[in-house]
Order: sequence, then C-alpha cells, then structure tokens
Amino acid sequence: MKISYQWLQDYIKLTEDPDVLADKVSRTGIEVAGVDYPSRGLKKIVVGHINQVEPHPDSDHLHICQVDVGEAEAYQIVCGAPNVAAGQDVIVALPNSRIADNVKIKKSKMRGVVSQGMICALQEIGFSDSVVPKDYANGIYVFTEPVTVGEPVFKYLGMDDAILDFDITPNRADTLGMHGTAWEVGAMYNEKPQFKKPVVTESQTPARDLLKVTVENKAKVPAYYLRVVENIKIKPSPMWLQIRLWHAGVRPINNVVDITNYIMLTYGQPLHAFDYDKLGPKQIVVRNAKADEPLTTLDGVERTLTTEDLVITDGVAPLGFAGVMGGLDSEITDTTKTVVLESALFNGTSIRKTAQRHNLRTDASTRFEKGIDNASIQEALEAAASLLTELADAQVAKGILVGNDYVAEDTVVAIKVSRINHVLGTTLSTDTITDIFERLGFGVKLETDDQLMVSVPPRRWDISIQADLIEEVARMYGYDNLPSTLPVVAMNPGKFNPQQQFIRRAKQMMQASGLSEVISYGLTTETKATQFLMTQNDVLTKLDWPMTVDHAYLRLNLISGLLNDVAYNIARNQTDLAIYEQGRAFTKTEAAIRPDEREYLAGAVTGLVKQANWLQTKQAADFYYLKGIVDQFLTAHNYTGAVTYVPNEKRPEMHPGRTADIYVGTQFVGFIGQVHPAIAKAYDINETYVFQLDLTTLLTLTSERLISQSAPKYPAVTRDIALLLEKDVSNEQVVTIIQRRGGQYLQNIQLFDVYQGKNIKLGHKSLAYSLTFQNSEATLTEDAINEQMAKIVDHLKAEVHAEIR
Repeated sequence: MKISYQWLQDYIKLTEDPDVLADKVSRTGIEVAGVDYPSRGLKKIVVGHINQVEPHPDSDHLHICQVDVGEAEAYQIVCGAPNVAAGQDVIVALPNSRIADNVKIKKSKMRGVVSQGMICALQEIGFSDSVVPKDYANGIYVFTEPVTVGEPVFKYLGMDDAILDFDITPNRADTLGMHGTAWEVGAMYNEKPQFKKPVVTESQTPARDLLKVTVENKAKVPAYYLRVVENIKIKPSPMWLQIRLWHAGVRPINNVVDITNYIMLTYGQPLHAFDYDKLGPKQIVVRNAKADEPLTTLDGVERTLTTEDLVITDGVAPLGFAGVMGGLDSEITDTTKTVVLESALFNGTSIRKTAQRHNLRTDASTRFEKGIDNASIQEALEAAASLLTELADAQVAKGILVGNDYVAEDTVVAIKVSRINHVLGTTLSTDTITDIFERLGFGVKLETDDQLMVSVPPRRWDISIQADLIEEVARMYGYDNLPSTLPVVAMNPGKFNPQQQFIRRAKQMMQASGLSEVISYGLTTETKATQFLMTQNDVLTKLDWPMTVDHAYLRLNLISGLLNDVAYNIARNQTDLAIYEQGRAFTKTEAAIRPDEREYLAGAVTGLVKQANWLQTKQAADFYYLKGIVDQFLTAHNYTGAVTYVPNEKRPEMHPGRTADIYVGTQFVGFIGQVHPAIAKAYDINETYVFQLDLTTLLTLTSERLISQSAPKYPAVTRDIALLLEKDVSNEQVVTIIQRRGGQYLQNIQLFDVYQGKNIKLGHKSLAYSLTFQNSEATLTEDAINEQMAKIVDHLKAEVHAEIR
C-alpha cells in the first residue's frame, strides 16, 4: 500500500520527518519497504506556456515551439509530441536540468534547429506508465488547471510529497485504507485522527422507483447497498484527486471511476459503478452463476463461469464478478448519464476462490479476501455519492437500496492487567495500558482493579482474543522497551530429531565422498516429473496455476533435476562432475487427494573422477565408482539386513545392462546405474551414472549396534583362492557361500582379480579372492585353516560348480 504523507496529514497533525515515521511504523509491526520522494534528483523543471508552434522545416513530425518559462524572452524548444499545441501549459526541462534516471538536458540542435530544453511527458520526470492518464500516455502532459508559468512543477503534480511503501501482512488489512492507516499512525503519536462525515444532498426522485435489488445468496453477501446517481457529467477528475490516485499506483480514468477508486483507497471499501442505462430490466440481482454462463470482464477477456462464482446481474445476464471485477457490458463510458453505486460485504472465501479460479486478482478481491471494515460500508457509499454531486454535477436519488442489511458490532474482550504484564514481562500500570487502548480507538471499561473490558471496533477485525490485545500493547509500548529476562522455567536444550540427524549425516557422507550439493526446483515438466520413478504406481500432482509450463508438476524424482544441472555445467565446459541432492519427492496414489512428501537422496557422476598425474592415471566415472559411494553410505548404517544389488533391465530411463535395484534385506530402497544413452542425448549430456535412495524408507529400517573390540594380539592368516565359474555366477553369490561356510574366524573376503579371455573356457570367467582368518584368543593352526578352506571349496563346487584354478 502506497501511503501519501500529505494525504495522511489531512487526518492527523503530523510534523515528523517521513523517514523517521517510516522507521517508527516498521518498529510497531508494519514494515515500510521504503520512502519515495518523487522530486528527489530532479531540478530546473518548470511550468511553461506554449506561445507559438510551427512545423520543423526538415521533419514531418517535429515542431518548433516558442515557450514562455517566466523569463524575459521565450525559449525555443523542438518537440516531437503529437499532442503539442499553442496555448498549452506544459512541463519544461530547462537547459542543464535533470530529469528521471539522472538524465541531463542540454541546449542542442535538432536537425539544424536550436532547442533550448525539453517539453516533457510525465514518464520523463519519473512517473510510471501504469499511472499516466491515457490521454497523455503517448505525448506530453498538459495542465488543465491554473498554474503559474516559470514556477517548479513539483507542487502542481504532487511531487513535493513523500510516499511510504507499507508492506502489509494479511492480518493488518485494516491499513489498506487511509483511515485505517491514520488510526495506526495516530496511535503512535497520541493523535486522534479527524475524519469528515459525508453529507449527501438527495433529489426528490425515490431510488426504489428507478431500481429494484435482490440478493439470492445472502450467506455469501452479508451486506449489500446501492445508490442511484443521475445527471452525471463524465469528465476528467480534478488535479488533487488524480494526484492521490497516481501516488497510490492507480491510473486516473474519469471522475466516476476515479471516485470509486479514491473511496476504496480512503476507506478500504471496494465500490463498483454500473451504467444504469445498460441495465435492461432495471434491477440488480446478486446470485450464483449458472454453469458455463459467459461474462466479458472489464479487461476484455470472455470468461466461462461456474456455479461456484458469485455474480451481479440485471436479472438476466451477469454484469460482473461480485467483489472481483465488473463486466464490460455495464462499463462507465463518456456517454454515461446515470450510475448505480454498489457497496457491499462479500464472503472472503468465495471471492478468493473465484479470483483463483479465473486467475483474476484485483485490488477489490484482495480487500474482500483479507477483510474490510464492516462498520463503514454505508459511509463509503455515502462518501462516493457526495463526491459525485461535487465533481460530476450529479443528483443523488432519494434513499439507499438495501439488498441485505448488516449491523456491525464491537468485539468485547476481557483481559487482566496482570495477564498482560506476565506475558510481556513488564510492570505496566492500568493507566498506561488503558491509554494505549484508547490511543488505538478501543473502548476500555475498568471492571475491577485488575480486570479490563476492551471494546474493539469493527475496523480492527484482526483482534478477537486476549493474545491479540497483548500484541497491541507490546507494539504500542515498543518491542525495544520490553525487558530482557531469562526464562524462569527449566527448558530442554534444542536438538535435531532422528530424521534431521539422519539427513544431515547423509549429506556429510556425500560431501566426504567428493560430491557437491545442488538444489533443484521441486516443480518441473510432466515428462521429467515421471522419469526415474522408484515404483510405477506413483501418480502426478499438477498445479492449478503454475508459474510457467516448465514448472507445472510436482517432481516424483530427484535425478531429472540433477541431469538438468549436469547439462547446465557441460554447456559451460565443466565436464567432470560429482553432485548430489537431498530433497523431497511428491509421490501419490490414484486415490489420494494430497501427495506424500518423501525424503530422497540422489547423486550423479560424469566425466573424470581422477585426473592423471605423475603418480596415477586418469579414472573415468563408472558404475562401480558410484556403487562404492552408495555402498559406503549404506554399510555405515550397519543395517540388520544385507545390502544387495539386483540387476534390473526394465527401468526405461536406465541402461538395461548397467542398472541394479538396491535392497536392504528384502526391502527395496533405491536403484543405481547408467543413464540410458537415449535419455542422455535428450538432456544433451555425456555418459552419466546416477543413484536414488528413499531416505524415508531407510529411516524405518533397524540397525545393529556397533561394538568396539580391542586390537587383536594374535596374527592373521591369509589364503588366496582362484575360481573358474560360469559367467552368470555373480560375485555376490560367491561371497555369500564363503561367508556362510568360512567359519567363525573368517574376518575378510577381498576380490582382487577378475579375468575373462585367453586360456579361460568359453562362457566362463575367473574370480580370485583373498580370505583373511584370525582368532583373537589364540594363534590359528594350519590344520584348522585347511579344514575351513576345504569346506569352502566343497560348497563352491556343489552350489555354483566352481573349479579351483
């Protein structure tokens, strides 16, 4: 909300420097994002009067203007604006002046003709395109009210003001109107704001003879009031009104539309004006829309309505979305003679859903969603009608038309002074607390020495319980004035829960393994969201209103995000990568309404993992390098079940011969392998290996406690064994047999050689293992080791048909 300092001064006596005021407002709970001084940085910009305009001899669009700027002689200025004409009062930047963006205007020549300055458009002195009146959007600005030639333009354009940018939170929507802001600022300075009550002079024509009103869904429309205003003259608003609008970021349109916007900014109460002559049956009916009913809104977009939309109609066709935006068919135009003014209270939830459904968020919908002052609904309507008689020479028909009446009541909250002091740690007196509530405009009644009955007016609908009142006392007393004390109760020190500990340990292990952390978007495309699934039963979750088409679906995996990161780096000649991400995937079953957020861990490696130097040769990333990282991570948790890798050729995004599912015991926890060459080509990346683990599942698995042992006193014995095996026999099968038959003294099994080729039978391979035996209580004898080795050999021959080489 843009707050004009000068406008604020209309309601309270305020002499504070705007920057100091902004700081004070921020310290009481409403952040002020900044203070803008429109004239700051501008100089030598004055009012000029165009005496004469001649066409430029060497241009078909330039004009040579003789401009009076209050000096002895007129200035000659070359201007290319299409709307320049003699007799206009305009904005003139003199030679050596500074306009917007610190641009310096110098005396120059334009196609051989001397130009002593510049005739300016509003945009050229700092105004946004969004607030410039459409009549001057593509040309210079022309003053329509009396000005003094030669004087600086700033006071005539309201640029001598200061604009405070209130960053308003949803609970303080009362400050979305200047009255609410005045109450807030007045409480800080112990100044009660003064507001003029509107006075409406009515004609003798009864409004009920001109229009009928019906509200069908009164639950969604607690209050609905109309005024009929006749004999309106549509014209531009006076300068003071236009200035207040554009300081608030609103473009002036005409006096009727500007008045409705001005009242909204003043009271926080959205109003709407309908062209009476465009209402066929001369009635207003508020109802739910019919299915697929069409409505063209003021932005020119035709929308298809649903039965959940609340609409204003003339009894036949919709005239606009209630509380959101009016319809084009009842728009105020230059030919409008009679208007119907609407002031209402609409259900905030209904308005929010309509705005979301049609992607149509407006200033009006924002206020109805967050709440309005229920006590000022009729007063805002009266203020608008009064201004129409003043600024549009209109006549107000007699009486207010009531569709649904509403009586606003104060909220009464009982609270003890001792309770306030206990929560805040203060020793404030009853008088001090009472004074704070009265400064805020609350009614206070002292029931006992300690008990207060506080009446909160409807304009502060955010206050309903004791905690709200305590917050008001803290704000107004000053957070920086509250005493600092240690807690008087014992408190447990904070610590991470098991899931947080598990995730942090996972990240530490990935970084210790040489992987760098990356963070990807949780939103992606439909194609990428459905790649690299843990299971094929997961269902996509689509956003109703995504930011872009590339961020429309919640991800079901982390790998597609990693591959995007790999592609980004490779495109910049960074080809050696080892990265990981820990984040959430949003899995969902067909019957579920909301997705299940599961913690995943994924990694990707590509290029070289070791560079060549005098000591070692280079090493490229491969399946076993990444498997070693995953193995180290899983075995470090000492799970009760064994970690196994089962080949899987049915993952469409993975290489069919270099992919394995990962199990802990019988529980599937993830997969690892090479990205399918076709997928790698689609991502425009090199050969890449990835893994993905379900940390949510891993966290539920049981682990065995690690027991430390003293260093052995007796020597270990190592035996090597080389086996000739069929090529389909896996290392895991062999290791399992050796572990099972190796006896209690077998400490370690190390595969040190794999060979397949010359001197090996076709369809076979050679695996060589080093077995380590050790007894911590005695020296192992040769006979004991030979006996155990014989058992291992016998079972290898029997179970996998191994031949000893």
